[in-house]
Amino acid sequence: MRASKMLISTLKEAPNEAKIASHVLLLRAGMIKNEVAGVYNYLPLGLRVLNKIENIIREEMDEAGGIEILCSALQPKELWEESGRWSKYGPELMRFTDRHEREFCLGPTHEEVFTSMARDLIKSAKSLPMNLYQIQTKYRDEVRPRFGLMRGREFVMQDAYTFDKNPEGLEASYKNMYDTYSRIFTRLGLHYQIVLADTGNIGGNGSHQFMAISDIGESAIVYCSECGYAADVEKAEVQKAVESTADLKALEKVNTPNQRTIEEISSFLGVDPKNTAKSIIYHDYVNNKFVMAVVRGDREVNEIKLVNACSSNENYLELATPEEIISLGSIHGFCGPKGINGVDIYIDDEVLAMHNVVIGANEKDYHYVNANFGRDFNGTVCDLKTAVEGDLCPCCGKPMKQHRGIEVGQIFKLQTKYSEPMKCYYVDENGKNVPMVMGCYGIGVTRTLQSIVEQYHDDFGIKWPLNVAPYHAVVVPINYNDEAQRAMAEKLYAILRENKIEVILDDRNAKPGFKFKDWELIGIPYMVVCGKKASEGICEFKDRATLEKVEMTIEEAANKIIEAVRSI
Repeated sequence: MRASKMLISTLKEAPNEAKIASHVLLLRAGMIKNEVAGVYNYLPLGLRVLNKIENIIREEMDEAGGIEILCSALQPKELWEESGRWSKYGPELMRFTDRHEREFCLGPTHEEVFTSMARDLIKSAKSLPMNLYQIQTKYRDEVRPRFGLMRGREFVMQDAYTFDKNPEGLEASYKNMYDTYSRIFTRLGLHYQIVLADTGNIGGNGSHQFMAISDIGESAIVYCSECGYAADVEKAEVQKAVESTADLKALEKVNTPNQRTIEEISSFLGVDPKNTAKSIIYHDYVNNKFVMAVVRGDREVNEIKLVNACSSNENYLELATPEEIISLGSIHGFCGPKGINGVDIYIDDEVLAMHNVVIGANEKDYHYVNANFGRDFNGTVCDLKTAVEGDLCPCCGKPMKQHRGIEVGQIFKLQTKYSEPMKCYYVDENGKNVPMVMGCYGIGVTRTLQSIVEQYHDDFGIKWPLNVAPYHAVVVPINYNDEAQRAMAEKLYAILRENKIEVILDDRNAKPGFKFKDWELIGIPYMVVCGKKASEGICEFKDRATLEKVEMTIEEAANKIIEAVRSI
């Protein structure tokens, strides 16, 4: 491709909405262009990268036995009602009504569609197991689209669904997809970690996430470097607390004027925050009730764990207002699990092990000291805490570490969550209808694209790995009008094209510095500069990854590029 014929739309500065390096660089390098908040157009260079990522996914999915299909993004309400998710999914679901007053949504995910397809097309056990996948655009009405392709309202996703006869078959399919996704992300050059994850709106009884390691990641990961345990903080557990051996003291109600926060009450009473319990009241709109979460004073409530405990939905769980708290007979800043009515109380298991705890008295300016679970207050005991760095590993007991990651993929053991209510059955050898056992698997393709940029860039621009770069090499004559430079550049361009190398010839009438900055920003892996020594048959070879520059003949440069491309 000749640069003079390309749509090269590099920018000196990124628009103001870009806050992180990868978003800035994708915009500045002319890979994407914003349409509206959370919606992007893919320009020629960006589309080439996107297609290469998709092709790697297809190659690995096909090798793993996947069968590619393509479903409509338009989904009828009736399918979602069969699964029970139409009213539960949340405001991210883009719903609309057509001219015939029939309700639809734009698919944020495709569990219902794939399940209905398997129900209609797979009847015999002989057809199982089966692995169907697609690469398709999804839609979610994000309340705050941000960070470019990281969290958009429209994005490309690879989603796959496996159908098995029994749980043992699902385990095999799940392992196959676990390994397949590992190969995909390894081929893409991502530095990633696989962690245990919550199943969220998708459901099921087991899940792993594939996290691209990054300081700008929205997800926090805790992990143990000793035994390998790793989990998203929404799912992460810690070693069970050892029960206190302190003798139980008499409960006492004390005056604590204007001491509302854990820090204030701890300082006022002269106690360690770890000897207090924090009580947070929520309004659960799914079940139309109020719930209280009680955790150790220095902890944070893990709202995903609370949602799972009370069978709610994170989109419909909100902090109770001060007015709602008063209606329950308590007051904001002095809430506690003793003597409150009309609230379902959930107690973190760590609080169960504590003795002589400080809790709110549900009365202005008062707290209880020496409160103890079972004697003074009760509730449903479960894990509600958010794990943090330094917590002890639930597997080996060693202190865990924490870092951040970008979720680029997730896999789920759905079991019969969708096949049972949607009557997705196969007929067994006894003629009995048996629900298929399902797995679900997804890769955020466009998010993966930006994650690669987040991990591969420097002060000059993007540094694409060779197998996903928009082009492998660019040939840059310093002055295209110089006969020797033009002849060398054209010869090298022809050699590379004959060897199926994706190469650009920069034949633009522009200053050398302008050209160099463009290709460094865009991130072409290899640049060959034809300059003053062109008449001697010598060019300058530049590796974008290392910024190393070496003089060599054009034959040597061509061979170096050809060998590198053939090795990927």
